[in-house]
Amino acid sequence: MARILICDDEPNIVVSLEFLMRQQGHEVRTVGDGDAAIAAVAEFDPDLVLLDLMLPGRDGYEVCQTLRADGYRMKILMLTAKGREAEIAKGLAVGADDYVTKPFGTQDLVARVRQLLGAGA
Repeated sequence: MARILICDDEPNIVVSLEFLMRQQGHEVRTVGDGDAAIAAVAEFDPDLVLLDLMLPGRDGYEVCQTLRADGYRMKILMLTAKGREAEIAKGLAVGADDYVTKPFGTQDLVARVRQLLGAGA
């Protein structure tokens, strides 16, 4: 199974995502801010990052851009309440592989994670 890093500062979201991803058999690590996300990627070497946009310190755009500039090629799925076209386009432009707006359906999220990990929907 895959290693998944969850980066979100909302405890309820983190608990839900952690449960959902562990239920799918993935190894999971969680962090609550952008700087911790960058450090955790270097240490944990995830296959996929579930990345909130609105984080303390560096926001999700900055984290994604930094990871790509540093040469990391894991899949990045942005999770955010920001759903305007310009925000989605910016997320994809800085290197996200997919973008999901909150609130999201758990089955849709699981399908997208599977697709990004190459396991089909």
